[in-house]
Amino acid sequence: MLIDRAVIEVRSGNGGNGAISFLREKNMPKGGPDGGNGGRGGSVYLVAKGSVNTLLAYRHSRLLAANDGEKGDKKMRYGHNAEDIYCDVPVGTVVYEEKDNKFLADLSHEGDVVCVAKGGRGGRGNAAYKSSRLKAPKIAENGFPGERKRVILELKLLADAGLIGFPSVGKSTLLNIVSKANVPTADYPFTTLTPNLGVVTLEDGVHQFVLADMPGLIEGAHEGKGLGITFLRHIERCRVLVHMVCMDGERDPVEDYRIINDELKDYGAKLELRPQIVVATKMDADGAMVRKAAFDKAIGIESIGISALTDEGVALLMKKTYELITKTPLFPLKGVEEEEVIGGLKVYDAHLDKKEEPFVVLRPSEHVFVLTGEEITKKYGLINLSTDAGVTQLISYLQRLGVDEALKVKGAVNGDTVRLCDFEFEYLE
Repeated sequence: MLIDRAVIEVRSGNGGNGAISFLREKNMPKGGPDGGNGGRGGSVYLVAKGSVNTLLAYRHSRLLAANDGEKGDKKMRYGHNAEDIYCDVPVGTVVYEEKDNKFLADLSHEGDVVCVAKGGRGGRGNAAYKSSRLKAPKIAENGFPGERKRVILELKLLADAGLIGFPSVGKSTLLNIVSKANVPTADYPFTTLTPNLGVVTLEDGVHQFVLADMPGLIEGAHEGKGLGITFLRHIERCRVLVHMVCMDGERDPVEDYRIINDELKDYGAKLELRPQIVVATKMDADGAMVRKAAFDKAIGIESIGISALTDEGVALLMKKTYELITKTPLFPLKGVEEEEVIGGLKVYDAHLDKKEEPFVVLRPSEHVFVLTGEEITKKYGLINLSTDAGVTQLISYLQRLGVDEALKVKGAVNGDTVRLCDFEFEYLE
């Protein structure tokens, strides 16, 4: 079974907390801080493997979680780093973040690796805070939190050219003729339920390319009708599209040609801009030559006529397909924007890199204020509040950020409650 899409949750490990400890030895009366650092949390990696050809393993195993790093200990003992997790995915897997459909990686080569969740760094023990001004620090750092996110895995088959068209136009039959693929064929629509790949070797016995047989498209495929939306993504990797139109007289070839091109356009990956070779199939049928001539005149392109029964035009089609592949560059995948380059230099947008405010003051009720913001909450999570020195460190940090002034502007008065995550304190001017 070809499972070509999966949504999984990945969770990296938190860093271990730093230790607060002081050396107490018989022959060292003054001692000193000896709290060790915490260990690094485990990261989650995805690795492209040619031996894996489906995302079936992630259909039910939807959580990939790494362990947390161990906490530091006395006598400068560092916590152990947690082991990273490496998960195998098929070559051709594209990774997106589900939250905003952000592109993360395209694992299109054997051995490609991407970190989808980075483990948190271990917190520093109090020994790391020792300085000439602070001889006996009673503060330590909590471990950095790991990442937790939901990611989308989409398998997009690696093919140089793709066979597209309505059901029963002869796509699978052609693939069987030109390669060693053994795709089931029958005289009814949708006999192909999954994409199939075949390696085509030209008559010279040297040059080769990969050809994909896509399940038949119908009108409305980009909206989920038929099997189209499930497999349109596989066409994205194809440099050349071989558009097959049947000439047996059962359907209007001009209308079929128009509908398929409209579906490619509506899918949204600029598939309509891919080079196409138009193929007139079943040329052994009665009246096929007349219909082909009318078809070519209507679309303004000379199609290549082939017959699976007599092998007419098949060798010519494969030769022209290979020649077009060698002239066509790779296209970006859907959702992956090309970098803007001017004069050989990458152009950055300063507005996209604009730093957010470190905190925001909310006022849910008259005498209650809440501090929120990514930077301030992240810093709060790193401060060890188990000692008075840790609380003092937090208060000093808030003062440096200008929290007191911001609360005053918001109308805070003596005695009002200020909350930061699960920490509360009383506002005093």
